[in-house]
Amino acid sequence: MSPSSYEHDLTVLNPATEEVVATVPAATAADVDAAVARAAKAQVRWAALAPADRARLLRRFADVVDRHVEELARLEVREAGHLLGNARWEAGNVRDLLAYAAGGVERLNGRQIPVPGGLDVTLLEPLGVVGVIAPWNFPMPIAAWGTAPALAAGNAVVLKPAETTPLTALRLAELALEAGLPEGLFQVLPGHGPVAGTALVEHPGVAKIVFTGSTRTGRDVMERCARQVKPVTLELGGKSPNIVFADADLKTAVDPFSFLDNSGQDCCARTRILVQDSVYDEVRELLADALNAVVVGDPADEKTQMGPLISRRQLDRVRALVPSDAPGLRGSAPDGPGFWFAPTVLTGEAPDSEAAREEIFGPVAVLLPFTDEDDAIRLANDTPYGLSGSLWTRDIGRALRVSRAVKAGNLSVNSHSSVRYWTPFGGYKQSGLGRELGPDALTAFTETKNVFISTEGPAQ
Repeated sequence: MSPSSYEHDLTVLNPATEEVVATVPAATAADVDAAVARAAKAQVRWAALAPADRARLLRRFADVVDRHVEELARLEVREAGHLLGNARWEAGNVRDLLAYAAGGVERLNGRQIPVPGGLDVTLLEPLGVVGVIAPWNFPMPIAAWGTAPALAAGNAVVLKPAETTPLTALRLAELALEAGLPEGLFQVLPGHGPVAGTALVEHPGVAKIVFTGSTRTGRDVMERCARQVKPVTLELGGKSPNIVFADADLKTAVDPFSFLDNSGQDCCARTRILVQDSVYDEVRELLADALNAVVVGDPADEKTQMGPLISRRQLDRVRALVPSDAPGLRGSAPDGPGFWFAPTVLTGEAPDSEAAREEIFGPVAVLLPFTDEDDAIRLANDTPYGLSGSLWTRDIGRALRVSRAVKAGNLSVNSHSSVRYWTPFGGYKQSGLGRELGPDALTAFTETKNVFISTEGPAQ
């Protein structure tokens, strides 16, 4: 696309109705430059604050978010089509992550290392200005994954939300000011990726980039950062397996919401259902019944279980990858306005097909049989990605063996959970680089400085 294609403002649509929710000015490269300059000034003052004062302000930010959870959730429903219950959880996750990060401010410790002739200590110092580029699938929590620990470590943050979902990020920036965070410390710049995103990545005043999005775009971000030897954290695509052994509790293991949550727009979605061949038919019947029971509709309705896709573009992409005549199991979806796609499990795919190996990012899974443990591991690893996954068995030895053998950053045994802010999160292979969340999250936003102090006096 030509540069002129990105000169217009951002139009935010309600994915369930296709109605315009808001029009937001798109940031230019000059806007990014000005924002980084403001952030650099604010960061110096922020880093000079006593750790207890930084922690207190971040806790206050968490408290303000807590008072606005319902407002943020309903805004997320309108701009992203998320279920209301899910959106409330997402806003609450922002609150919890801010509080968790605040607890690390006063525990960001270096080390004292025994050496001859003096005292050696390490200092963990903030990087400066951090650029966070957040995706549209979980706009609030993933923005906070980078923002909260970066602020806690003493940095300033410039956040570029996705073009389709800027509204909750803008509101969070307002709430940060309401909580008393300094002007310029946390700024949100909505804009087009090739303009505002590229300017942020390439800006020499930005010390690190945190990017969540597609593997293709992640490669481009990494290449641009490499030109400046700029550190980067990447959380990219996924094609996560759900490995179901014959001894598993099948009714619990075969949960359609392991791949239908957020309409399948989740890098951790268990979109490859690998089932031991002796129970394949039983699992297929369970899935057929489950898909027929899924309530797809208005995300603001508390009874709805699955909402729309984010955009017409995403709907067209899913339709292109999943033809209507492809063999499989299907639920139902509304007709009329909105970006709807019925819950689907493909049953006729070869293990090496595009649908079985590549991320679709819609409410679609593939059902594949395996023979034994080795075959399950082979199929689980037969994809370019390695973000998450589940395995279901009553055999603890098998659970440990398979967990060690599957190449993924986040695995759950007899569970479908992937993300907890207490534990590290990130992927193998083309699912990303680096780790977010967990007890070491703040250190990813610091430089380690080593200081040696001689105790032997000046040389004579």
